[in-house]
Amino acid sequence: MYKHILLAVAFDDEHDAEQSTQIAKVLSDADTRVTVLHVKEVIPQFVTTYVPDGFDNKIDEEYKAKLATLASQFDQGVPVLIEGHSGRTIVDWAELNAVDCIIIASHRPGLQDYLLGSTAARVVRHAQCAVHVLR
Repeated sequence: MYKHILLAVAFDDEHDAEQSTQIAKVLSDADTRVTVLHVKEVIPQFVTTYVPDGFDNKIDEEYKAKLATLASQFDQGVPVLIEGHSGRTIVDWAELNAVDCIIIASHRPGLQDYLLGSTAARVVRHAQCAVHVLR
């Protein structure tokens, strides 16, 4: 069993965290720390002038509540919300926090993914630990 699993979740219409959560339960035991992580993309400066005051804080609170709900399904579940570029930030966080398995969902690749690469593909290419990808 793994000692520290990073369950990377996205809050959008394409990804369902339930399947990832089930995989994390299979790969963990009572002593496994499961970090449920969401990376919030940085809002470009030119966009912030069009966003209502307090909107960012409201989104953060919603994400934190969702993360806490997911983390509560594990004996040692920890919710984490950070800001950055998703692929790079997941890999960097995993290295800094001694993660030995990353669980991440992936969507069906489109043309833009072949040119730019998806978050899951970037994590697979650069992670220094095991990566479990769900489709």
